[in-house]
Amino acid sequence: MMAKKEIHTSIQIFAPIERVWQVLTDFENYKSWNPFIESIEGNVELGKTIRVRAGGMNFSPIVLDFDANDQLKWRGKLVADVLFSGEHYFRVEKVNDAETTFLHGEYFQGILVSILSGKLEDTRLGFESMNQALKEECERKGI
Repeated sequence: MMAKKEIHTSIQIFAPIERVWQVLTDFENYKSWNPFIESIEGNVELGKTIRVRAGGMNFSPIVLDFDANDQLKWRGKLVADVLFSGEHYFRVEKVNDAETTFLHGEYFQGILVSILSGKLEDTRLGFESMNQALKEECERKGI
C-alpha cells in the first residue's frame, strides 16, 4: 500500500511579490540567508533536472513548473517513485502592492513514507525556518 503525506506551510511577507520572487529565485545567494536549502543548481526550466542540497541531503529532481511571480515546483524520488517521491513547491500570492503570501510545501508518497514520517516532521521545521528567513531577507531588502 502506498502511503501519502502532505506538508503545507505559509508566511506573510511585507514586500512586493516581485521582490519575494527575486530573492526566492536568486539561487546563487541561498547560502547567505537560507537555513534549509543550501543550494539549487542547474537550468531551472520546465522538464529539466536540477541539483538540490537541503537538510544535508542531495536530490536531482525534475522541474514541473517555473512561472515567474507565481510558482516553482519540482518532483524528486528515492530510487523509484513507488518507494518514495515528493513534489515540492514554492508559491507566491500577491495580497496587495506591499504584501505577499509565501506558500511552501511538499506532497510525499511511496512505501517508505510511513517509515520516514519522523524525518518528514523535521522537514516541516526546515520549511518553516526557510520561510522565516525568506521573510526577513525580503523585508530587510525593502529598507
